[in-house]
Amino acid sequence: MTGKSTNKRWLVFLILAAASFVSYVLRANISIAAPAMMEELGLNEIQWGWILAAFSIGYGIFQIPGGVLGDKAGPRKALTIIAVLWGILMILTVAVPGPDVASTGVIIGSLIAVRFLVGAVHAPIYPVMNTAISRWFPVGGWALPLGLSSTALTLGFAATAPVLAWMIVGFGWRVSFLVLAPLGFIVAGIWWWYARDFPGDHPTTNDAEVALINANRPALVEIPAHPPGWIRILKNRNMLLLTLSYTCSNFVFGQVFGWFYYYLVEVRGFSPTDAGWVTASQWMAGGAGAALGGWLCDRLCKKLGIRWGCRWPIIIALIGCSVLLVAGAYHTNPIIAVTFLALCFFFHQITEGAYWAASIAIGNQLAGVAGGVLNTGANMMTVASVLLVPWFAQHFGWQFAIASGAIFAMIAVVLMLFVRTDEIMKLN
Repeated sequence: MTGKSTNKRWLVFLILAAASFVSYVLRANISIAAPAMMEELGLNEIQWGWILAAFSIGYGIFQIPGGVLGDKAGPRKALTIIAVLWGILMILTVAVPGPDVASTGVIIGSLIAVRFLVGAVHAPIYPVMNTAISRWFPVGGWALPLGLSSTALTLGFAATAPVLAWMIVGFGWRVSFLVLAPLGFIVAGIWWWYARDFPGDHPTTNDAEVALINANRPALVEIPAHPPGWIRILKNRNMLLLTLSYTCSNFVFGQVFGWFYYYLVEVRGFSPTDAGWVTASQWMAGGAGAALGGWLCDRLCKKLGIRWGCRWPIIIALIGCSVLLVAGAYHTNPIIAVTFLALCFFFHQITEGAYWAASIAIGNQLAGVAGGVLNTGANMMTVASVLLVPWFAQHFGWQFAIASGAIFAMIAVVLMLFVRTDEIMKLN
């Protein structure tokens, strides 16, 4: 083996990042469209909460099957299939009937069904990405690409917020959604053309890059068919603790994803377009946090080992997130409040690369299934979050509804103290 290593893994990552970006554009658009859709379709906050929850239920249920799909079919085929379905489901969303032709029950039922399917077809993206990154990047170098993939998703929402808010004001939400639908087909085509399941299968990777990626990697073993991989993951103590910690932290993500734009417009009094820019700034801050967190985690893993390298970014960031969340919820000045809330999401997203790198380290060859289990719990918490936030707001006020995420973030910190990322799961 001679010559300098190629860097085709980063080109593969760029396509994965683009897929992450598009995935969030095509699923987060409904949060920006919420005021317009609720007004046109005659829906209230509680009804809208159930529609948001439908996505999270579908997304949560299909996380583990998505991980199995990524590990079994390979990331190339899996991501191509689901990206095509993203575009199709976006078109179906536009076809939801209005109050002039359907009853409220039919409208709600249609939206719940479509959003459940949207959740189901977007669910595999990050378990599949876990599989791809675990195969295409060297041991101890997973957190940065994972963190950058979270940056891509936050930039997807940041790009969606102001542009989609402007489009909805000018053309309506249905036309706006139709304009976005082809993005799924474009991602599918590019990924199928360039990606391969393993670095050694790619025609342009050289031996030096393949050797770099495979250095210090546990030897591949034949995994017995019984019990299934997802059962093995669920029985692993460290994966369960990691999942519970990530689940608790995701309450904050559910608040931001489901209700922040609505909160800005209806509670803090921002105009729809101003709220779009404020929402974009929050997601851009989250993107910066995810990139920083991934870089920091990889550096700490090299200095301290993977156990504390994954722990410290999560512990410090979630403590900071909790403080800023409470401060933003209770501050009376809207500008200062939303600044705190944007910084809160910056700290929250610092944890992403560390959580997902930990799942790869523990899951070993079952990285896709481990990612599916991790995200299953997290998105079940999103269901709880989108339902609890309006309930908290009705009974205790919006200040408590927003600040409540700090409780869950601190529970996540305590649970992470007991996770042993350095204990790799045995597969046979």
